[in-house]
Amino acid sequence: MKPSPKPMLAVSEALDFLMAAARPVADTEVVPTLEANGRVLAEAQVSTLNVPSADNTQMDGYAVRAADCESGEATLTVSQRIPAGQVGAFLAPGQAARIFTGAMIPDGADAVVMQEQCEAVAPDRVIIRHTPTSGEWIRRAGEDITAGCEILPAGTRLRSQELGLAASVGLAGVTVVRKLRVAVFFTGDELAMPGEPLAPGAIYNSNRFTLRALLENLGCAITDFGIVPDTLAATRDTLRSAARDHDLIITSGGVSVGEEDHIKPAVEAEGRLNMWQIAVKPGKPLAFGEVRRDEGTAFFLGLPGNPVSSFITFLLFVRPFILRLQGVQGDVAPRAFSMRADFNWTKADRRNEFLRARVNASGGLDLFPNQGSGVLTSTVWGDGLVDNPPSNPIAAGDTVRFIPFSELLH
Repeated sequence: MKPSPKPMLAVSEALDFLMAAARPVADTEVVPTLEANGRVLAEAQVSTLNVPSADNTQMDGYAVRAADCESGEATLTVSQRIPAGQVGAFLAPGQAARIFTGAMIPDGADAVVMQEQCEAVAPDRVIIRHTPTSGEWIRRAGEDITAGCEILPAGTRLRSQELGLAASVGLAGVTVVRKLRVAVFFTGDELAMPGEPLAPGAIYNSNRFTLRALLENLGCAITDFGIVPDTLAATRDTLRSAARDHDLIITSGGVSVGEEDHIKPAVEAEGRLNMWQIAVKPGKPLAFGEVRRDEGTAFFLGLPGNPVSSFITFLLFVRPFILRLQGVQGDVAPRAFSMRADFNWTKADRRNEFLRARVNASGGLDLFPNQGSGVLTSTVWGDGLVDNPPSNPIAAGDTVRFIPFSELLH
């Protein structure tokens, strides 16, 4: 009597397993802030100064004493001109200073009146046609950042915003986790590269282009071992080579149970397989394990060969796992949004389905008509994925959980 097959893991169970298994990279390096886009901070960053460093104006106009302008039609002597980057002189009663956005507020002034509310009647005379309040149009020193405060915690993945913030407090370099070293290879004697003649039964290796681009988006250092012959010996040899100098090995294809699918026995021979088969559609045959090397192990993730399955399993499982390996702390799950389905989905599967959809002009979701795992055009047409629970039919008007590609492709 054959043993009962192990039940497939739910998507949430598989993600929990991967997150618990991840060992973040410990090695760090200091890189120039200008070159740190996409890197992960290994240390918290603390500001040594106030931002702004001094009170300054938000507007072009005139720095004044508010008490001098109570009439709403005050004529003042223009005593000085203060561009950004210069320090003005003390402002005496009855005086105004011509001032430009970002310039320091001179001592004695307590408000700025925008130039549209002023009339210059002589080179040294201005009429202030406004009654300002003390503090008007003034940015106070330290209102954004105070010296000694933490501006970016360890584990932050640096985007344009974080880089600008680091630069605003004068950080020329930051300590980051070294780049994750990822080896990739692709199995299948039917695979050919674009530019090569396509023999009968052959297909072009689209997954190589998709997966490499996804890894580049995540800032990984990639070694591409190319297309590996469909033999157990070749697969084992490539796994051994890939494990030597890499943190993670990713493969595409060969993870099913056919006679020509060698990934599973190869990983079991060279290490161990910790997880296999997820209750997800597309992408059931996702494999996770470790491959031995001289010191320790390299992580292994085997993706399905069908192009949509490979793409979606990378976004759902590989991306958060890589972020954890890179040292990203906090929630690495993509944000999902409740949206209206403008379609019917009657053939619900017992697995958790991820359906390619896009936002229509009325704010609802349309479904790509062919949801097959080999239909790569659906990933280009779509704006994201409908996360549909197992055995759940969808009727037009229902609220569904939608994960935009913008949440998954960075």
